[in-house]
Amino acid sequence: MSQKRIVIVGAGFAGYEAAHTLSRRLKGRAEVVLLNPTDYFLYLPLLPQVAAGILEARRVTVSLPGTLRRVRLVLGEADHVDLESRCVGYRGPEGERGELTYDRLVLAVGSVNKLLPVPGVAEYAHGFRGLPEALYLRDHVTRQIELAADTADHGEAAARTTFVVVGAGYTGTEVAAQGQLFTDALVRKQPAWRHACRPRWMLLDIAPRVLPELDRRLSTTADRVLRRRGVDVRTRTSVKRAGPTGVTLDDGEFIETHTLVWCVGVRPDPLVSGVGLPVERGRLLVDSQLNVPGHPEVFACGDAAAVPDLTRPGRFTPMTAQHASRQGRVAAHNVIASLGHGEQQAYRHNDLGFVVDLGGVKAAANPLGVPLSGPLAGAVTRGYHLAAMPGNRVRVAADWLLDSVLPRQAVQLGLVRSWTVPLESSSPELARVPGGPDTPDPDRTPREE
Repeated sequence: MSQKRIVIVGAGFAGYEAAHTLSRRLKGRAEVVLLNPTDYFLYLPLLPQVAAGILEARRVTVSLPGTLRRVRLVLGEADHVDLESRCVGYRGPEGERGELTYDRLVLAVGSVNKLLPVPGVAEYAHGFRGLPEALYLRDHVTRQIELAADTADHGEAAARTTFVVVGAGYTGTEVAAQGQLFTDALVRKQPAWRHACRPRWMLLDIAPRVLPELDRRLSTTADRVLRRRGVDVRTRTSVKRAGPTGVTLDDGEFIETHTLVWCVGVRPDPLVSGVGLPVERGRLLVDSQLNVPGHPEVFACGDAAAVPDLTRPGRFTPMTAQHASRQGRVAAHNVIASLGHGEQQAYRHNDLGFVVDLGGVKAAANPLGVPLSGPLAGAVTRGYHLAAMPGNRVRVAADWLLDSVLPRQAVQLGLVRSWTVPLESSSPELARVPGGPDTPDPDRTPREE
């Protein structure tokens, strides 16, 4: 009998944990194939620290071939799933077509930037879901400070040093908090700084408070830290229109700026909506065993799956890394059970608390429901990240130590240009380049595997 093949699509929190669990437990009894556009797992919670120059980019990435020894990695972006023939079609990194057949399929494609029909946003805003976007933002912010220092026009300097972040959830709050510290440090390094203006970070959200999805005490702590640091926090406010010289808010105020960071949230990867199965707000409906009804060979987990929340009947689990990681492990367990090894189990998880890094020694955290703030919360937050990362712990800790005693290196690397990181992208982890997977060669024929 031929060896069974398990194909996992996506190597985010859910996909990585599924692959790791399968490789560890199956030990070669089945072929495990991981389809992903990059050869690394990205630890998203630390991405704001990459943009702020605290961590080097490779610190927040974990090698897939290096940590998943019994898993075969296939580089490519999945673009369709054929349930009848049990195959996944994809585009490789050089535009080539390919197909993977499967006996079991785990869809863990995650999420992408959430778009809203706001004029100008798609053209002038940048998201914050992938490494290219973080590297672009670090270069862009550094460039704006350097250009502002070189001009005698105070109006131009003020516009270049105004940074607008839309969305006061996890990502937006951390980007604004880290960004204010970063730009203040950049200005101090400019010997020719001739302007009275201090870099201004604005954080906007239509919600009545920052971190609206979290406990109010965490929200209050984060709001207090941001305002004391100088961040212009505006709740019940959003962008009505974006343009090349600034943004118009929904109250009519025009803000001159060259920087608009779009952090309004995420939406499930559009791949799952094209599978042809029932979805809930773009998320593939699954049962409590993470199985797709009517297709016992297909499982889904993470942000792309609408998983029943057994701790809150009638609701679905939120799109968080904490749930995605645990769902990946349960999905792997149930895939193994479907192959005749053990019994399937239902997914059930109570949140263990949340952490929000606010830069420096500041943070907001509530581990196991205990609210913390200040340096203690900062220590707990960094300890949590080190424990949650599947690799690079020593390197991350070393970068934190160096950042505490040495000034940051403020240089533009010029590796990522604005047009390579469009807001509207199904794969924010990839910088778009001519001839890349978004411009396939029609003469290439599919490669079946």
